[in-house]
Amino acid sequence: MAQHFTYIIIGGGLAGASAVEGIRERDRSGTIALFGKEKHLPYDRPPLSKGLWLGKTKVEELPVHDDAFYTSHHVHLYLGTEVTELIPSQHQIVTKDGSRYTYNKLLIATGGWPRTLPYGSDVLHYYRTVDDYRWLKDAAERAETFILIGGGFIGGELAAALTLNGKKVTMIFPEQSILQNVLPPDLASFVTEYYRSKGVTILNGEMPTNAERVKSGVAVTTKSGKTVTAEIAIGAIGLALHADVAQRAGQHVQNGVVVNNLLQTSDPDIYAAGDVAFFPALLLDETIRVEHWDNARAQGKHAGRNMAGANTPFDYLPFFYSDLFDLGFEAVGRLDSRLKTFADWKEQFREGVVYYLDNDRVKGVLLWNVWEKVDAARVLIGSKNKYASPDELKGVL
Repeated sequence: MAQHFTYIIIGGGLAGASAVEGIRERDRSGTIALFGKEKHLPYDRPPLSKGLWLGKTKVEELPVHDDAFYTSHHVHLYLGTEVTELIPSQHQIVTKDGSRYTYNKLLIATGGWPRTLPYGSDVLHYYRTVDDYRWLKDAAERAETFILIGGGFIGGELAAALTLNGKKVTMIFPEQSILQNVLPPDLASFVTEYYRSKGVTILNGEMPTNAERVKSGVAVTTKSGKTVTAEIAIGAIGLALHADVAQRAGQHVQNGVVVNNLLQTSDPDIYAAGDVAFFPALLLDETIRVEHWDNARAQGKHAGRNMAGANTPFDYLPFFYSDLFDLGFEAVGRLDSRLKTFADWKEQFREGVVYYLDNDRVKGVLLWNVWEKVDAARVLIGSKNKYASPDELKGVL
């Protein structure tokens, strides 16, 4: 007979841990089970490519909560346990070993896994977990040369972290600039040249086509015929969502698990939160998906409250941040380099605010080496004002 829980959380990351907090704010006695594919307690991921490499964070500080939290909140932890099937008609889940559990309310907070390249499976490494960090940190004790395939957040942050640890890093990516899809072209170009000035070798506009083992380590070949060798090569080309269980269960999946403003899926007893949730952003008047820490924290907690009966709309617009050497930023809203942008620089490319506009409305704000302005940026986006001339935004934040 299947074991029953009032609440089941599929996903052992920050969104799942935060959901426990939300549930217990409203329901002190309903039983909770949390299933996590990793064997570790839910932990924060941002330090894996930031603070851990700079000595600002220790591995033992990563868990969102300690064992005592889950014990005191009466949470049954099923770590190292993969959920392979969801049967909404029976309010039931099935784990990889065939065990079955039933629920009243369920949260999908499964996040994702690194996208993989169609070659080099025996020599390319990918980076997502604390075990990946431990492996790479140990490798960096012995290796001096690294290749990073990808010019996005993880590629950029890891390149900076390894370089700051005295390693020789080569970045290879098909775009022209680091964070090309996020930053306006002039700023993305500046960041790319800044990385070069810090000693990072940048092969931009190069499509990697193969990776193979050689005597010195790994050789990566590009479409144009260039070959680069290093001791270690890492693929950092984005996230592949874990939405297959939800999709097989008949939940609407479109750029993630589609939810309403209560974070409910097409089944009112099933919710989704975190990286995997495609949700209506009320301040933006559009549906988005956000792969960042603040979204997982806030959305997971809100989903937990709603599972326990709060039934309140999720109207929070999450922020995100990054550290690229000594270039740091916080941002909120939609940062899409295809949008019209207006930069209000105090010092060009070093300190200022970049506004992203769609149909004369501010949809995103990038705070470049500008701090403690996220709330004000959120208010600005939420005002939904129209700016006939971007110059009207000068000095607003």
